[in-house]
Amino acid sequence: MTSATPPCSRSSSPHKVCHSQTQTDVLKPLLGSGISAGGGTVRKRRRILSKDGRSNMRIEHISGRNALYLRDLWTTFLEMPWRYKFFLFTATFAGTWFLFGVVWYLVALVHGDLLEFDPPSNHTPCVMQMQTLTAAFLFSLESQTTIGYGFRCITEECPVAIILLILQLVITMLLEIFITGTFLAKIARPKKRSETVKFSQHAVVSTHEGQPCLMIRVANMRKSLLLGCQVTGKLLQTSLTKEGETVRMDQRNVPFQVDTSSDSPFLILPLTFYHIIDDNSPLRAWAAKGGGWTDPELADFELLVIMSATIEPTSATCQVRTSYLPDEILWGYEFPPVVSLSQSGKYVADFSFFDKVAKTKTTPIFKPSSSQHEYQSNGGGPVSEVTDPEKIRLEQSYREQRGEDRSRVRDGNLSVRISNV
Repeated sequence: MTSATPPCSRSSSPHKVCHSQTQTDVLKPLLGSGISAGGGTVRKRRRILSKDGRSNMRIEHISGRNALYLRDLWTTFLEMPWRYKFFLFTATFAGTWFLFGVVWYLVALVHGDLLEFDPPSNHTPCVMQMQTLTAAFLFSLESQTTIGYGFRCITEECPVAIILLILQLVITMLLEIFITGTFLAKIARPKKRSETVKFSQHAVVSTHEGQPCLMIRVANMRKSLLLGCQVTGKLLQTSLTKEGETVRMDQRNVPFQVDTSSDSPFLILPLTFYHIIDDNSPLRAWAAKGGGWTDPELADFELLVIMSATIEPTSATCQVRTSYLPDEILWGYEFPPVVSLSQSGKYVADFSFFDKVAKTKTTPIFKPSSSQHEYQSNGGGPVSEVTDPEKIRLEQSYREQRGEDRSRVRDGNLSVRISNV
């Protein structure tokens, strides 16, 4: 029985840490990608989803991408980094002040209010004390911000000036509402609340209720509750169809539960979520070899874990994500308790034990029920036993063809389809 735990005592590099998610020289081609080195087996690890839940997928070659983003200005402004938002906020106000200042200057130019026209003493200007471009800019600023210093004001002489003042106030007020709304919406996003929900750095596999189970630990680090918590998993792996087509990032459901139920766990203290590894689990082929961590085919997957919940104070929905690679799933380990009772009678959650793991007394063993089903090594669905000679011949021919296709995949000559991306 092989172990999923990478050897740390035989490591020659002082910087390589056992079970560390930063270790990159792993003997496995994650999702069929990576760069070969040396004998062609050492490959650089690739993640679809980072540990903190950010997507590493890059989108390219979108026709009319800028136009699509401009049509959805609200989302574009919300996703804009803060430094760009502050620049846009400043540029919007300064730009409108200057733009309408130029328009006010043109009004004064047409009406003959400027100093170069030397207006007579009985001349009534459109705006009092506005005879230069600087004065026009200051009047635009004072009107838009409703400062009103008292000596620079509009008169009844020019109806065009009155209409211009109304347009300036209406247009700039709409811009202020939009910019201020995006600021408030960006601040109130539940994204920051999801940062106070913690996943364990590693997943473990141990025996629970007589069955091997994949376990992860989740904790809410705030006193405010998360309502309606739902934890789901997605297994991304490379699979081969019967037609010989390689599907990368094929998604399969990995259900999680707490104790005997998966409905709305009460996340007031750190909880351990279980995925039972049985004949219906997409991890059955990997578990059948005791977590074949060094097997290039069985260890070619990434487990995404997603928790959705409602924030109690704001009733907003948040989603927390993380991922686990095969070398971050420790076979034959378990989580030590983190909740204890203090001398004063209060329950205490000690997060110094949250990411720690301990070796189990007995190694979990998964035995597939081969009497009823046989499973493909790449995690495919159950295949009924074949007794007809013609079917056996066709299945053997298909397996030989699949072996040739896999060799072509390694050479990079087989077309690859990305599923559900």
